[in-house]
Amino acid sequence: MNPAVAPSPLAVDLAIFTVTEADLKVLLVRRQAPPFKDAWSMPGDAVDLGDMGRRPGEHLGSAARRILETSTGLPSQPGQLQQFQAFGRSERDPRGRVVTVAWLARVSPDFAPMVALRRGVDWFSVNDEVPWMRLALDHAEILAAATLHLQQQSADTQTLLALVPATFTVSDLQAAESAVLERPSDTRAFRRRFDRWVSEGLIARAPGKRHMGRARPA
Repeated sequence: MNPAVAPSPLAVDLAIFTVTEADLKVLLVRRQAPPFKDAWSMPGDAVDLGDMGRRPGEHLGSAARRILETSTGLPSQPGQLQQFQAFGRSERDPRGRVVTVAWLARVSPDFAPMVALRRGVDWFSVNDEVPWMRLALDHAEILAAATLHLQQQSADTQTLLALVPATFTVSDLQAAESAVLERPSDTRAFRRRFDRWVSEGLIARAPGKRHMGRARPA
């Protein structure tokens, strides 16, 4: 296939987020072929549209799961992917008219180090590193929209739980919220919401205690 020619008029791109060291990170891949060879971009690929009814094409959700698993090396989880917007400016791809459907995914910090070990793939700080990078295609625009969408979901418990380890402290969860919102969250208001999530059974208390140095146990 000639990489200078658009392989399909329809594509899928993924904004994959995690939170490590109280910082919101996005997964980027280094492009191996033109256009924008060696530039960083969000994971994405063309959608197989089938063969004029003789061969069924690829579902958008299937394409998103394929790209997630290929780029991270991790199996996709139910509910992990969420479609949030389509991007179709005529000049967005120099190879021709390509409409991309963007999806958002979250990866637990438990697995983020495993993903970073893959060649040509790495996590970058959304606030401290990405603004200084020249991303391929219109991926800076897509990432900005994905970040805003994630921020709008920050009040949802499941959104935050997907960005902390399986066992976490109240501070871990609050740090994840602050990282997503790009500002410190109100501690008292967050604690009230946390207590409500516990009473509703959305969060279960883990056995034992985690000691944070000389501080009181979390």
